[in-house]
Amino acid sequence: MRKNLLVTALIAVALPLVAVAQNDVHPCGADDLLKAAQLSGEPEAYLQEVAEADAALEAFTAAWAEESSGAERVDYVIPVVFHIIHNNGPENISDAQVIDAMRVLNDDFNKLNIDWPNVRAEFLPLVANVGIEFRLAQRDPQGNCTNGITRTLSALTNDGTQTMKNLIQWPRNKYLNVWVAASADGAAGYTYRPSSVNNQPSWDGIVLLHNYTGAIGTSSPSRSRTLTHEVGHWINLAHTWGNSNEPGLAENCNGDDNVSDTPNTIGWTNCTLAGTSCGSLDNVENYMEYSYCSKMFTEGQRTRMVAALNSSTAQRNQLTTTTNLAATGVNQAPILCAALFSASTGLVCAGTPVSFTDLSFHNVVSRTWSFPGGTPATSTDANPVVTYAEPGVYSVSLTVSDGTATLTTTQNAVVTVMANPGQMPPMVEGFEDLSALNGPEWYAVNPTGGNTFAITSTAAYTGSKSARVLNTSSMDGTNEELLSRTFDMTGAEDVSISFRWAFAKRTSASDDVLSLYISNDCGTTWSLRKIMRGTTTLPTAPVTTSSFVPSGPSQWGYTEVSNISATSHIGYFRFKFVFESDGGNNLYIDDININGMPVGVEEIGASALGGLQVLPNPATDAARVHFRMTASSDVRLDLLDATGRLVRSQGLGFRTMGEQVVPLPLAGLDPGAYLVQLVADERRQVTRLVLE
Repeated sequence: MRKNLLVTALIAVALPLVAVAQNDVHPCGADDLLKAAQLSGEPEAYLQEVAEADAALEAFTAAWAEESSGAERVDYVIPVVFHIIHNNGPENISDAQVIDAMRVLNDDFNKLNIDWPNVRAEFLPLVANVGIEFRLAQRDPQGNCTNGITRTLSALTNDGTQTMKNLIQWPRNKYLNVWVAASADGAAGYTYRPSSVNNQPSWDGIVLLHNYTGAIGTSSPSRSRTLTHEVGHWINLAHTWGNSNEPGLAENCNGDDNVSDTPNTIGWTNCTLAGTSCGSLDNVENYMEYSYCSKMFTEGQRTRMVAALNSSTAQRNQLTTTTNLAATGVNQAPILCAALFSASTGLVCAGTPVSFTDLSFHNVVSRTWSFPGGTPATSTDANPVVTYAEPGVYSVSLTVSDGTATLTTTQNAVVTVMANPGQMPPMVEGFEDLSALNGPEWYAVNPTGGNTFAITSTAAYTGSKSARVLNTSSMDGTNEELLSRTFDMTGAEDVSISFRWAFAKRTSASDDVLSLYISNDCGTTWSLRKIMRGTTTLPTAPVTTSSFVPSGPSQWGYTEVSNISATSHIGYFRFKFVFESDGGNNLYIDDININGMPVGVEEIGASALGGLQVLPNPATDAARVHFRMTASSDVRLDLLDATGRLVRSQGLGFRTMGEQVVPLPLAGLDPGAYLVQLVADERRQVTRLVLE
């Protein structure tokens, strides 16, 4: 029984302590750190280490409080680095939002927050100026220039656990590491207290949800105190009700945070300023509460945090040394050391504006941009907006100065500009003439740097090539995109997109997703038009545990998407495939066809697909073209190759209303995919022909 009680107590000590700033975000479970210890293989040894470290830190804190009483005040500086873990989503917050988070943090720790005078009168004399300043690092662990912000592209942003933290971490004895992500493992933020990570340096640091970081951007003022709360834990503060993540429990009155001027409390999840939950007035406005109206630390909490900063537990005392402040660059005036910029997009239509942002650091006082081919061609603005009139691939240069030093950066192929209006339909893409998907026909977007859409000769429905995503179990959670060029659909009556695909699941539970989106604004926004899931319509072959390769035509599917309204009959129509990996198996796409269906020519029979018929199909030396005239007109018959180039053309003369059949000679043509096109009264109808 005694051993079980000890383990229970140690679990409470070792909790990852989490700030919850809204009801839709929950605290982490009380056994998370114990689970981590179990994964290490030595839970009892780990818990004993934590107990010993905690006892030593508590003894040090008590001695520090006694020795420092009446001593001259000392303020501290802590170097900080923010690691933005993102998957190109809103979690990729701006530098400005990080800087704002630092502003809120420094205000709260230095009694500069404008709301502290509003603290309830009974606690107003206890409001502490903690005297800790947090500064973004200006030198990285190798001594290179930095702005104290790193960015890592990874789907693990949606994980938020130690696995994500392992992607990048700077030495904890030199920096306070803060990770910002799309997930904080179910919480608004979390961290460990020093004793819990004394011998686990890779666990050390703070994880925040992006929308609980600072007061601007994706966050808001009501969520901005999460970092303040977590830093309190990181410097050895418990919640005001003690060592748990569960406020509001009656038994919390028996707990304590080891701070004499924070009354015992059950803990609050609302701002009840007159609360007396344990027989005395509760300090509901404390940063270590969950009350949503926090405004203060107490003097007792200040003493406890300063003691932790002077303790060797978790190497906290190494952070604030003169040597470390010099090594991290936070004790020197900002110097210009990097010329950097970003573009709002890298793929646009001619005439679409592109916004550029100067990300250079530090102390930029002037800048000069150069935009070859753009309007304007030069600029001195921090955030210029540029348009490009002609299709092409363009470079950008930026020169910045701090008044003394000057730095220049040039990035090639920053902006790719597509034609506006785009290519006239029809288009059949079998990938036979392509070796890569980097434009101008197709653009593969690879946000994670892993496998993405690429040309392969491993399998094809027609010819010898297709586009493939080599999908492995490690790709779980990633999104890969294949984007089209622009198409001029201004003359279309109806628009349809057809394609063939092949996919097999790796396990019966695989739920990979293939979606087709269209855009009528050149890719600024996208609308979903087709979705196929691994659990429903996506598989075309049985579950395959090895790397899937379709064995023949029977393992390919075919679909046509025609739910495309007249709002897409514009000159810069685009579409894209999005593949969401669930760690399943390979995906292949072939024979993509975009067609602008006119009226005046109809197909024989009642086929729901529309268009004319070519029989036989596939064909060898000759075929017949069947169609029906709905009005009398001159008719021309064209044969085009897969790229849309004209191969043969013949006039069919004046045709009256009714069913028509004409021969289509094919002798001398190479095998492959072709388009058969009928033109009548400047309107046309197209269908696909395979020549064997």
